[in-house]
Amino acid sequence: MTPVLDGCTPWPEEFVDRYWAAGHWRGNTLDNLLRGWALQYGPRTALVHGGTRITYAYLNRRVDRTAAGFRLSGLRPGQRVVVQLPNVPELVITVFALMRAGALPVFCPVPHRAPEVSHLVRVTQAVGYVGPSTYQGFDHTAMVADIAARGPFLRRVFTLEAPGAASPYGGMTADPSGCHYIPLGSLDAPPERALAQSADQVAFFLLSSGATEAPELIPRTHNDYAYQARAAADLVSLTENDVYLAALPAEVDFAFGCPGIVGTLSVGGAVVLVENPGPAHCLELIERERVTITSVAPAVAELWLGALPTVQADLSSLRLVQIGGAPLPRATAARIGAEWSCRLQQGFGMAEGVLTLTRPADPDGTVLSTQGRPLSPDDEIRIVDADGKDVPDGEPGELLARGPYTVRGYYRAPDHNARSFTPDGYLRTGALARRTPDGNLVVTGRLADVPPPAAAG
Repeated sequence: MTPVLDGCTPWPEEFVDRYWAAGHWRGNTLDNLLRGWALQYGPRTALVHGGTRITYAYLNRRVDRTAAGFRLSGLRPGQRVVVQLPNVPELVITVFALMRAGALPVFCPVPHRAPEVSHLVRVTQAVGYVGPSTYQGFDHTAMVADIAARGPFLRRVFTLEAPGAASPYGGMTADPSGCHYIPLGSLDAPPERALAQSADQVAFFLLSSGATEAPELIPRTHNDYAYQARAAADLVSLTENDVYLAALPAEVDFAFGCPGIVGTLSVGGAVVLVENPGPAHCLELIERERVTITSVAPAVAELWLGALPTVQADLSSLRLVQIGGAPLPRATAARIGAEWSCRLQQGFGMAEGVLTLTRPADPDGTVLSTQGRPLSPDDEIRIVDADGKDVPDGEPGELLARGPYTVRGYYRAPDHNARSFTPDGYLRTGALARRTPDGNLVVTGRLADVPPPAAAG
């Protein structure tokens, strides 16, 4: 096995052997999987954004040429790059291109500002940043320039729009701190020979969320994330005829790989990217693009339900709506199936990996009132009391989890890891849950004083 990235906690060898033997881990990197998808589904539509439609073949070519551009700009394998982009095709292209170049994307929500972004740069020693020049009135370039001037790491800033006048040297400008500013669209170079990469290494970093303090970094490997997206796609019978609406921010695990963007691309479906989850825009998109599956938070679902009489969009293409991130009132859950004529899937998940979902064939009572069962047969779930002892079914307690796609530690956070993981590797989710007699989980809230991690919605 390839040595693990410094600062990451590996799975113990016995678990590595178990997950390989079960076929969960298959040894292919996410960017290399994209090559196979492009060969298989080349002329099919992969990404839709506004009037832009991108085929699988074109997506893979852009990833190839952007990866070569990243390398020409000075990025080296193993270096970290903060990616702070909205739901636009450039986000998908950038993430896969960085992985193909051997660099490690660090997903960063667009609303994050200097305190969070500088924290990510400092902890990961990120040498690069990819983001909009300005977005919704905020100057991202000025924010990043200030961060670069205050630290020794950040020296490459790739902007979605050129941040000023044309440069006399190939579109690149530099500031007094030595930080270079490069239009993202200028990263276009002939593809180089593919790097030899290991699928047991980190593919990218997700962030914990909801904490009052700085977010923790969650290292997800190619093996574990490819398995999660594939298993989630299989669970909902995703096919090349499906159209997934990415209404949640793409850096949210639920939207990126549950099955989300990665799972949809893995079967040849189309991903519709939307920056505004507002009901008028999204409901019209569902009608226009014949969307079959989407994932939203309960609050967004309620907004959509309330707007449907006014918008009056045709939602007959929808077959499945995934809900996660917070408890869903049973009355709201019942309305989704009745008013949208589609199946509801409830779930609980975290960017750290653990994911429970109801099944499409579950009875209505299970779908309306539980968060389902673990995604993987090798997910290990415990519900424990304050002393760490397992409680009987039906009794509430803290949900603990470990498995083939649940990390064993946060990045460069030994003190936090000591609090967040048991000695035998279970993640302490901080979620209060109980298990029903038929094995489904009902997540009822949070332990007192435990901030929520990155939930599935």
